[in-house]
Amino acid sequence: MKILTETMRGTRQGPADWFTGTVWIDEVVASTPPARFNSARVSFSPGARTAWHTHPRGQALHVLSGVGRVQLKGEPPHEIRSGDSVWIEAGEVHWHGAAPGRTMVHLAIQEADDTGSAVVWLEHVSDEEYSAKPASGNSES
Repeated sequence: MKILTETMRGTRQGPADWFTGTVWIDEVVASTPPARFNSARVSFSPGARTAWHTHPRGQALHVLSGVGRVQLKGEPPHEIRSGDSVWIEAGEVHWHGAAPGRTMVHLAIQEADDTGSAVVWLEHVSDEEYSAKPASGNSES
């Protein structure tokens, strides 16, 4: 067993190659072999979001606070709120981030593949894609 204290982990700003807007990443845990998962607490400012990306073994998200959006390529975005969890299948092209005018904080958990890769980053989400109306049943407030 290993206890990871707050002082052992840092906060870093999300790189502009991976995110639009201001995003802060706090490592929760990065496992060591033979385990291959990692987890981070990710804080999105209003309008901030990831670029399109995939995960070779899928990704779990759990919203801790705020209101966000998540979208699979070719589908409308979905609103997500505090307490919601999302499972994204391996290889699904997607993005996630804060809803317009709102902040959002989520836990992100993913597992690396045999090469050590846990994510494949793609192009940025355009403003038009980001501003698309959420799927019916999802209402912004």
